[in-house]
Amino acid sequence: MTTELANNSGTVKLGRSTRFRRRTATDFAAEGEPFVWALGGALALGILMIVGFLALVIWNGIVTFIPKPIVVVTATNGDVFAGEPVRSEQFRPGPEVLAPLAPDARAAIAANGGLASRTLYRVGNYDLYGEDFRWIAAHDVKSIEAPTGLVLVERLEWGPFIGTIKSVELGDSAKEVAASTVGEIAAAHDRARERWQRLHRIERNDIGAVNYDLNQDRLRLRKIEIESGPASQAYTQAKQRFAEREANLKRDYERLSAMVAALRADDDKEVITFADVRGREKTISLSAVVRMYKANDLGLVGKIGVYLSRWWEFLSDEPREANTEGGVFPAIFGTFVMTLLLVVAVTPFGVITALYLREYAKQGRLVAVARISVNNLAGVPSIVYGVFGLGFFAYILGGTIDHLFYAERLPSPTFGSGGLLWSSLTLALLTVPVVIVATEEAVAAVPRSMREGSLACGASKWQTIRYVVLPRAMPGIMTGIILAMARGAGEVAPLMLVGVVKLAPELPLDGFFPYIHLERSFMHLGFHIYDVGFQSRNSEAGKPMVFVATLLLIVLIALMNASAIVVRNRLKRKFVGSQF
Repeated sequence: MTTELANNSGTVKLGRSTRFRRRTATDFAAEGEPFVWALGGALALGILMIVGFLALVIWNGIVTFIPKPIVVVTATNGDVFAGEPVRSEQFRPGPEVLAPLAPDARAAIAANGGLASRTLYRVGNYDLYGEDFRWIAAHDVKSIEAPTGLVLVERLEWGPFIGTIKSVELGDSAKEVAASTVGEIAAAHDRARERWQRLHRIERNDIGAVNYDLNQDRLRLRKIEIESGPASQAYTQAKQRFAEREANLKRDYERLSAMVAALRADDDKEVITFADVRGREKTISLSAVVRMYKANDLGLVGKIGVYLSRWWEFLSDEPREANTEGGVFPAIFGTFVMTLLLVVAVTPFGVITALYLREYAKQGRLVAVARISVNNLAGVPSIVYGVFGLGFFAYILGGTIDHLFYAERLPSPTFGSGGLLWSSLTLALLTVPVVIVATEEAVAAVPRSMREGSLACGASKWQTIRYVVLPRAMPGIMTGIILAMARGAGEVAPLMLVGVVKLAPELPLDGFFPYIHLERSFMHLGFHIYDVGFQSRNSEAGKPMVFVATLLLIVLIALMNASAIVVRNRLKRKFVGSQF
C-alpha cells in the first residue's frame, strides 16, 4: 500500500515504511525538542519561584495586623506568663533537656523520632521582663488558658503590654475599673490622644518655626559678617536689628513652652495602671497608649476595626520602637519623591545620548566602544555608584555649592553631605544604561520610510527626529523608563552612602522657603526593610514589619510602573497604523 502526495511537479509515492517510521532520539535532538522542553521547564520554574515569593510576601503582609488571641501559659515549674502565639516548631533536645523530664515525656519524644515541639509567644512587657518573646517546649507546659479580660496595650515606648486594667486616674480622682468606667476610659483616652497630637504639633510646627526663624537670623547675620566684616557698620546695624527680633522670638518660644508644659501637666493627671498575670503593676500615661483592646473578647467587627486602624497607622504615621512599630509614611514619601526625581534626571540624559549615538554620531570604532562602555556600566556593582555619588556629588559638587552659596552655614554642610538630590542623581547614573539601550532600540525600530518622507517634505533632520522619530519611539522609551524606575526604587546599597537614614521625620517638603529641601536626608522603604530586618534589637519583633514593608514597596513600585504603562499604551494606540 502506498500514499500519494500531490505537488507542482507530479505525484510522489511514499511506501508504508516511510509513512510510519518511528522518530529516534537523534531526530528529537536534531529538531531541538529537548532544548525546547528545557527552556519551557526553566520558564515554568522561574514563574513558580516568582509566584511563590509574591504569595509568601502577600500572605505574611496581610495577616500581620490581624489581632491574635492571648493565652496564659502555666509551666511545670510554676512560672506563669501571657502572650500571643507566634509560631511552633520541632527541635531535637539535648541530654541536659531530656534528663530531668518524666519518663512518659521522654517516651513521647522518642516515639516522635527524638523531636520535641515548642512554641514562641510574644509576651511583651519588655520594661518588666527584659524580653519581648519567649520559647516554651510542649513538655514544659502544665496548662494553657485563654481567659477573658486580658488587654493588649500598644504604647509609644517599650512595645506592647499584656495584662489587665487595674485602675485609672482621670483628673484628681482615682477609680477602680468597673463596667461603668469602660466608656469613660475610652472617652478619656480619645481626649488624651488628641492632646498628645496637639502637643506634638506645637513642638514640631510652632516651636519648630520659631527655631527656624532664629537660625535663619543667625545665618543672615553670619553672612553679613563674612561679606562686610565684624567691625563694619552694616554688621553692627544688622546685629542690633536681629537682637530685637531675637527677643520677640524668644518671647514666642517661652509662650509656646508654657503651653507645652500645661499640656504635659494635664497628661500627668490622666494615667492608667495595668497589672500583668503575675500581679506586677505598670502605670502609663493615657496619651502614651496608642491602642488597647481586650484580645479574647473581640468579635468580628472589633477585629476588623483593629486591623484597619493598624493599617491606617502604618500608612500615615511615623515609625517608633526602632522602626519595628508605628508607620512608614516618611519612607513612602521619600521613596516616591526619589523615584520621581530619578525619572526626571535619567530621561533627558538617556534619550539625548541614545539619539546622538543612533542619529548623529558617525558609526565607527569610537561609537562601538561607547556602546560597549554603556553596556558594561549596567554590570557595575551598585555600591560603586554609591561611592562615586558620595565622592563626586556630595563632597566635590556639594562642597563647592556650600562654599559659593552657603558659606555662612559652614562647617555644617548643606549640600556637602548625602541628601535626596544626590541620591536621585546617583541612581540616575545607575539606571541610565537601561534607558540608553531601550531608546536606541526604539529609535532604530522607526521605519526608514518615515524619515525619508519627512526629509522629502522639506523638514530638517532635527524636525524629523522631533516630530516623526521621537513620538513613534516613545513607547519603547517608556519601557526603558519603567525598567529604570523598577530598579532604582528597589536599590539600597548606594543610598546608604548618599542620603538615606534610619529615621528622618522631617520630610523634604514643608512650609519653609524654598519649601522643597532636596539637600535633606530621607527615609526609603528598601533601607527600612534592611534596617528592621537586620539592625533592630529583636529580629522577631521586626519580622512582621519586614513582610508588610516589602508588600508595600512592591505595591508602590507596581503602581508607579502601572501609571507609566498606561501612558505607554496610549502612545502605542495613538501611533498604531500611522504611516506616511
